[in-house]
Amino acid sequence: MAFSLTYKPFGERSILINWPKVINISILKDILSFKENISKNNVKSIVELRSAYNSLLVIYNVNKIDFNEEIKTLDKIYLSTGNLPKIECRLWKIPVCYDACFGIDLEDMSEEKNCTQASIIKRHSAVVYTVYFLGFLPGFLYLGGLDAKLFTPRKATPRLKVEKGAVAIGGGQTGIYPQESPGGWNIIGNSPIEFFDTSKNEPCFAQAGDKIQFYSISLKEYKQIKTLVEAKVFSLESEVFYG
Repeated sequence: MAFSLTYKPFGERSILINWPKVINISILKDILSFKENISKNNVKSIVELRSAYNSLLVIYNVNKIDFNEEIKTLDKIYLSTGNLPKIECRLWKIPVCYDACFGIDLEDMSEEKNCTQASIIKRHSAVVYTVYFLGFLPGFLYLGGLDAKLFTPRKATPRLKVEKGAVAIGGGQTGIYPQESPGGWNIIGNSPIEFFDTSKNEPCFAQAGDKIQFYSISLKEYKQIKTLVEAKVFSLESEVFYG
């Protein structure tokens, strides 16, 4: 399925490609497939491709580009794609401790939604989420698929300090803070793993199109995994699939 795309100049050496402003899997697959096909066409003047919910930013390695010519090239690649290629992705299984010492907003959410904290945890860890893109902070994963029952508005007054690894809900999204930072999301747990490690060739293990599933661990298990992570000997459980 080909979408009706719009191409816009973005500075003097970038082009922003927009899809319909809807967040769904079909658009994500189309963006990632187009991104893959641009790379395979080996357009040498392109230095970087950055995707988001419904856009793709194409950055060139020249000071100034001929927008009309480059847009023609990109549109030709998109329209001549044919069947979308299968892209190799991974399902990552992420341990989360929902203990009260970490889930500092669980009680308030439980009262607001008139359900048990155990129910919130069960719903949160039952979903297989899709990674749409990375942003906000290095290693911050924008995930789609949160159970609508768990949708919770962001806090009116953000916290000045959210702990590294905090697992939180903001509006219709859930995510993990990869480092300590201010934040206004509702915190329900913490993950002991590293989401951004500059000592690795790929600092963030996940990429757009991957899947994430959380699984609940005890406080004791959290401390054990944390020790292994700090010693750089912990391996995340994952499996390959083709999106």
